[in-house]
Amino acid sequence: MTISSIEGMLQQLRGLAQVAGGGTTTQAATAATESFSGELQRSLQRLNATQDRAYGKAEAFELGKPGVSLNDVMIDMQKANISFQTAVQVRNRLTTAYQEMMNMTV
Repeated sequence: MTISSIEGMLQQLRGLAQVAGGGTTTQAATAATESFSGELQRSLQRLNATQDRAYGKAEAFELGKPGVSLNDVMIDMQKANISFQTAVQVRNRLTTAYQEMMNMTV
């Protein structure tokens, strides 16, 4: 795995974060100058917030609270699922990249 592949994954994380968090382009520009670990941590925090929001909405629907429709619950649950699947794939690729770097000889 090359540096460009890792940068591509980072771009995917940023795009996912903007979609999930409704971020602006100025936030993306600021994030581009910060560390990889900070970006990864913020992405995981947004993933957690997306899941919490989806589970909260599902619980509200189950309790019969007014104003919560099944359509909204299903859409939020799918967004949370897609976000989680993306995070798992990023983790898998980062693990593979790390293993490849550890196997390199000098």
